[in-house]
Amino acid sequence: MCGIVGILGNHEAAPILVDALKRLEYRGYDSAGIATVDAGKLGRRRAVGKLVNLSDLLVHNPIAGKAGIGHTRWATHGVPNIVNSHPHRAKDVAVVHNGIIENFKELRDELSQNGVVFETDTDTETVVQLCMSYLKDGLSPKYAAAATIDRLEGAYALCFLFEGEDDLLIAARKGSPLAIGHGDGEMFVGSDALALAPMTDKVTYLDEGDWAIVTRTSLEIRDASGTLANREMRTIKVDLGTSDKGGYKHYMMKEIAEQPTVLAEAITHYTDPKTGGISVPGLDIDFANVDKITMVACGTAYLACSVAKYWFEQVARIPCEVDVASEFRYREPPMSDKSVAMFVSQSGETADTLAALRYCSDKVSKTVAVVNVAESSISRESDISLPIHAGVEIGVASTKAFTCQLIALVALVISAARARGELDAKSEQVLRTELTSLPGIINQSLAQQSEIDEVTIELSKASDALFLGRGAMYPLALEGALKLKEISYIHAEGYASGELKHGPIALVDEHMPVIVLAPKDDLFDKTVSNMQEVMARGGKVLLVTDPKGAETARDGVWKTIIMPPVHNMLAPILYAIPAQLIAYYTAVRKGTDVDQPRNLAKSVTVE
Repeated sequence: MCGIVGILGNHEAAPILVDALKRLEYRGYDSAGIATVDAGKLGRRRAVGKLVNLSDLLVHNPIAGKAGIGHTRWATHGVPNIVNSHPHRAKDVAVVHNGIIENFKELRDELSQNGVVFETDTDTETVVQLCMSYLKDGLSPKYAAAATIDRLEGAYALCFLFEGEDDLLIAARKGSPLAIGHGDGEMFVGSDALALAPMTDKVTYLDEGDWAIVTRTSLEIRDASGTLANREMRTIKVDLGTSDKGGYKHYMMKEIAEQPTVLAEAITHYTDPKTGGISVPGLDIDFANVDKITMVACGTAYLACSVAKYWFEQVARIPCEVDVASEFRYREPPMSDKSVAMFVSQSGETADTLAALRYCSDKVSKTVAVVNVAESSISRESDISLPIHAGVEIGVASTKAFTCQLIALVALVISAARARGELDAKSEQVLRTELTSLPGIINQSLAQQSEIDEVTIELSKASDALFLGRGAMYPLALEGALKLKEISYIHAEGYASGELKHGPIALVDEHMPVIVLAPKDDLFDKTVSNMQEVMARGGKVLLVTDPKGAETARDGVWKTIIMPPVHNMLAPILYAIPAQLIAYYTAVRKGTDVDQPRNLAKSVTVE
């Protein structure tokens, strides 16, 4: 879970590398470093902590050269310190790496027996030392890198830079994304298109197992067997304006505030311009003959799937199971050739989710990706890819991607229900109208920021919190708890409201805030009973509800946050907003790093 970049340019590489790493810092911020070749000499600068520390170092200790590689790290092997920071170097070669080399210990032992002395605790040093050993054996840089890549097991995106070679980069990918950017007499390598966007809009994505020989004027790609491979060069569009804070203090707040706009874009995408009906472009699934839907994801995307499970079963009447990607393939679930498997991922590169997709690809009738990055591995390897149109999301805690995932899934559920005869024209029209009005309703909900901020004065003093919800609001309770944990470091748990009395109520006392997400729906009265159980034991209830719910149940609660009325099916999308704002303002009051919380990275590209 790191960001890597490489440049063969016509200008000094160091400032360009640092600028590219700024756009990749969401991938890791334990340490950062660059290496360049200047007049044939390989040089390197590294710093622990956030990228600003590397920038400061380069002011006082600059490094020259028009060819270079850079890295921002999220530690997997070895603690974050200077020694373990990338780029790693062994005399004539430097390497940056994203991923995990699974056989590094065996390779390390082999090299140690041949007299190689290791300086770090990382798996990546094994790569650079192995490459150097091949250079010592007389192989050219190109073939030394190829021989090294051939020995590696695991997941990796790699970029090699060599002393004496100011017009050569070797790049390789297996399990981790990597793109090659084409310029005018310049070439670039990056973990994603966002890193390369200011330099070029022409990008070639390496396929699984590919490795590439890059010069300023040429690109040679070979597949895992060593055969020359032609990969399509694509023109990409990345809105660089979405990668700055736009006047907000944090990316997370900016991305929360963007939700009315991006949700409107997503809804437009899933609306037939001719009929005004909900439509999924390119959908090639015979839902009438689907016997089961399996949804697989991680983290917040998993919780989006958990909401959609209620929709698929209640509205489309299709049995649906939801799995955590990191467990799914290891239990080797039997799959039906009449089933559909769906994979939800903001980045489209989540390693566990990608592995689950590959497990299912030949076992089900169709695979469907719900992703934010159209050129991602999960998108390209699925039969059908549904874009969520959230735009670039920088904050580690997902906000707008979550709600946009739900929009894509709503559209899919409506299409499935219509195909199965489970949704009549009148009900579909109601849903279509409600969906169209949702961005405006969410805009109204954002007006509650000051009330939510005030609530967090007390909430930020808590050491634990509970979130409760029923039906499709149960996954929202889980999501609210996850958000609070992620960015404020307050221990929080989400529960189905009815499960409160089966254990969690033992935690309730006057110090335990209990956040209840409960629009006035068919399950509301049962939720009120659970609230009464909390209040009877001195617990502080924060009720998030609509005007009717507040009128019915606000007596005795600690605080009430009132959301606009919304269609029951769409309530989980709306109620994500207060859950996000509660976490955000609590974290701000605690002084934690909202956008880059400790130990977390945005794109989890290792298992």
